[in-house]
Amino acid sequence: MQKIALIHDWLVGIGGGEKVLESLLKIYKAPIYTLVKDEKKLKNSLLENQIITPSFLQKIPFSTKFYRYFLPLFPKAIESFNLHEYQIILSLSHAVAKGVKVHPNQIHVCYCFTPMRYIWDFYHLYFNDLKGMKKVLVEKTCQYLRKWDLDAAKSVTHFATLSHYVAQRIRRIYKREAKVIYPPVNTHLFQISTKKKEYYVTCSRFVPYKKIDLIAKTFSKMPEKKLLIIGDGPEMGKIKEISCRAKNIEILGSQSDSVIQDLLPQAKAFIFAAEEEFGIICVEAQAAGVPAIAYGKGACLETIIPEKTGLFFQEQTEESLLKAIQTFERKQDQFIPEQIKAHAETFSEEKFLNEFQTFFSQVIENK
Repeated sequence: MQKIALIHDWLVGIGGGEKVLESLLKIYKAPIYTLVKDEKKLKNSLLENQIITPSFLQKIPFSTKFYRYFLPLFPKAIESFNLHEYQIILSLSHAVAKGVKVHPNQIHVCYCFTPMRYIWDFYHLYFNDLKGMKKVLVEKTCQYLRKWDLDAAKSVTHFATLSHYVAQRIRRIYKREAKVIYPPVNTHLFQISTKKKEYYVTCSRFVPYKKIDLIAKTFSKMPEKKLLIIGDGPEMGKIKEISCRAKNIEILGSQSDSVIQDLLPQAKAFIFAAEEEFGIICVEAQAAGVPAIAYGKGACLETIIPEKTGLFFQEQTEESLLKAIQTFERKQDQFIPEQIKAHAETFSEEKFLNEFQTFFSQVIENK
């Protein structure tokens, strides 16, 4: 058996990337290396009892909460791991995990969720409001990180990724090809409900590109339609400010998987406004037989069948989303929960593991 090391950017909660890691641990029993870990946030997950080695950033007070402020240190931190005892490096990267130091005889497979979105395609979305010296410092940092990121990609022997949308981004930025393997969705955990309620739902981290503020603003103009917002993040204050005067919007904060599995199936539709690399939660909603109303760009074009499992709106504007909701209400009877769920099953964990094992075996055999 060849020794494998798993690399993940950071482990401070359980999101889509962490669910991919949990799936891979079912077939690759390997130690994990990461920038920082928050043991409290990993409780009751498959990661709770794993061997996890954090970087020197872990020793900085409050690093698990404010790790993003140490962005300029990320390259040095990820390069600090000594991985010479391993024959195979498997990194799961949306930031710097792909940049671990490897020697020429090691195989480095990277399952790339995306090149760092905040230094590449979404730079202006994240940092457009900065001014003065802070803007200068961020620009200098991102220039440094772009150069480092391009160099880091060269250490990867084989790329895989979660959608054709991201594969195109990898091709454009890194000039590399990537095998598309759709990520695992625990479709079996979601059941169709016959007890539908009169609410729409969205669920996400509250970060700029997720556009939760857009969804909240749109529903604030439709007081007769109820919206449940599940999630938390840096933009919580902004979302609360938009929603505080709208009696039809309820912010539930972060919720357990069991609560989400209960709330999703009863919704009229799931609202998704991000230009997303994949969007596991959007497929989970479909696994519950719930149609999705999504922004018509990004990987949602690969996971939603228009007029059958959902509808698209074409611009990230309140007007465009509002029109899509109105269209859905006229057509909602044409969406068949059983057909929606059947489509979602094509993104199951079992299919992901089978495809990844086949890809991984081919890489090892052809080294």
